[in-house]
This record gives sequence, structure tokens and C-alpha cells, in this order.
Amino acid sequence: MKILVAVKRVIDYNVKVRVKADKTDVDLSNVKMAMNPFCEIAVEEAVRLKEKGIADEIVVVSIGSKACQEQIRTALALGADRGIQIETQESPDSLSVAKLLAKVVEEEQPGLVILGKQAIDSDNNQTGQMLAALLDRPQATFASEVVVDGDKVKVTREIDGGLQTIELDLPAVITTDLRLNEPRYASLPNIMKAKKKPLDVKTAEELGVVVKSGITLLGVEPPAERQAGIKVSSVAELVDKLKNEAKVVS
Repeated sequence: MKILVAVKRVIDYNVKVRVKADKTDVDLSNVKMAMNPFCEIAVEEAVRLKEKGIADEIVVVSIGSKACQEQIRTALALGADRGIQIETQESPDSLSVAKLLAKVVEEEQPGLVILGKQAIDSDNNQTGQMLAALLDRPQATFASEVVVDGDKVKVTREIDGGLQTIELDLPAVITTDLRLNEPRYASLPNIMKAKKKPLDVKTAEELGVVVKSGITLLGVEPPAERQAGIKVSSVAELVDKLKNEAKVVS
């Protein structure tokens, strides 16, 4: 079985995000970029399925400028077999991304498509669901366990009330949650080997997709500074402040 994994280039989650002085966007100058953490989990799950003998090829795809090849090479170092970059200078919305991925899926015909449930920059949690709808394939979101058995896959999902286990017919689309696995680190030999693995570059025009965004960014604001707490000497004083200053009790 072939597995297709989508990855996204985002600001490293360890970096403190800065807002531009004019508050038009996030400042990306001299900022460390990395693979989206949920995408790392998706790559790790695909590699584990290959190690179990369930998958025989892992294809990684990323959408963006040439810079996203760095994240594709990272995925190749983690165990993927080949990569595809869909080159676009525009900032596509979730639907455009889903349409581009759908074209790649039509060409590659993978038995399983794995994506992170969301990206930590836009936080949309939309692409996987839209992709499944465009492909008319069964989907399982927020996966915390994936078990492939023949032409079916059992997925344990994290939901508000606890856990839900569902069974899908393959081919299918799965989005990963945080507790699915613990991604490995790429070894130096594998990083060197990844440089020689195939990486194809396609354009949105070649795939017949018009990249656009129906979202207009009006402005970006940093989170408000947290105010220091205070100490009170008695329960009566606490209740008084909650009632008369904070006005959270009546």
C-alpha cells in the first residue's frame, strides 16, 4: 500500500511569534521555520506502518515556495521514500490546498492519506475534511490510534466525550491528533541519504488548480499582557474584590 502524507512549513513551535510593527501580519524575518508538529506525527505514523510491512511506499507532499523543500527533506530523513513540492507563491486557503492535494491523490492513488489535524499557524482544522469530501473517500479525524487490517482501517478518535473507535474502508483519509505517537528524530546518516531521494516539483497550473484565498487578513494583534496577581488577607476580602472589582460574582 502507498501512503501519501501532507506536510506544512510553519514557524517553529519553540519560537516566540512576533507581530509586524504595522500589525498587518506575523513577522517571518530571521525566524526559524519547521515542519508543523501535527504533520510530524502524520509522517511518523506512516513510517511505523511501513516498518510493520503494511505500507511499501511513503510519498510526502508540501505546498508553497522552494523553501518548503526543507520540510520535505526532513520527512524523507524520517523514513519517507520520495517527495512532491507543489510550487505556489500565493497563500492558498484550506479549500485550495485540498484541491491541490486531491489532484496529487488522483495521480498517485494512495491507499491511505494522512494529514495533521491542523496547522499551528492558521489553526483551521479544515483541509483533511475538505480533501475527503473532494475525493469522496471515508475519513477519520483526530486519530489517536490507527490499526490497518487488510482493506479496512480501525481508527480511535479523540472526541469531547472520550474516545470513539470507527472502521473505514480503504482508501481513506485520516487526520492525526497529538497523542497518536511520539515522532522520532532523524539520524545524521538518514539526513544525508534524504538528499539523494527523489523530489519532484509541480505547479498549481500543471495540476489545473487556480490557487486563491477567500479570506482577507485585516490585522494581527499580539495577545494582551497578563497582569500580575494580588494577595488578599481574608476570604471576605477575596469575595469583595470578586464582587465589586472583577464583577464576576453577584
